[in-house]
Amino acid sequence: MKKTVLLTGFEPFDGATINPAWKAVRRFRGWVDEDYMVEILQLPCVFGQATRVLCGAVDEIRPGIVLCVGQAGGRDELTLERVAVNCDDAPIQDNEGQQPVDTPIVIDGPETYLATLPVDAMVDALCARGLTASVSETAGSFVCNHVFYGLMHHLEGKAVIGGLMHVPYLPEQAAMVDGAPSMALSEMIEGLRIAMEVAVRG
Repeated sequence: MKKTVLLTGFEPFDGATINPAWKAVRRFRGWVDEDYMVEILQLPCVFGQATRVLCGAVDEIRPGIVLCVGQAGGRDELTLERVAVNCDDAPIQDNEGQQPVDTPIVIDGPETYLATLPVDAMVDALCARGLTASVSETAGSFVCNHVFYGLMHHLEGKAVIGGLMHVPYLPEQAAMVDGAPSMALSEMIEGLRIAMEVAVRG
């Protein structure tokens, strides 16, 4: 029986018209591989709502693997996040104007959760295929970390593995930010395919 991967990407935010995470994720609509199939989901860049949408989809779809994808402008490689922190501390407003400061995501929740995806093996595979990638120890304090923490909290006790990958700007975004690194969409798509393959096949 094929495993189901739930692959998510965020809508554009902070006045942007594109989000590379969603542009890459949506290429996997209807994707079926030898060992797995993919369900995709766009998440709102909104504190609270994003986690509710994600957790609702997890309960409905019942995937074996969840890989959330977000944009990390300023990074120059694919980064697999290892640690989610129980703190919202937004440097900018979300898409509904919220900007929480030093606020716990889950009251009395653990300080951190670790990804249950095989992040080191995923990075090794990405690098072996000629892509630039690394393990990151910080998912920031904006909606990406909020969703990552909320996901791992929701997955406790479930036979589901999950985590978060960040992607850089696309070249057209970087052109508007002097000196910002970027990555081609084709490389992001290939990176997601490799990451899912490793997560599914171990």
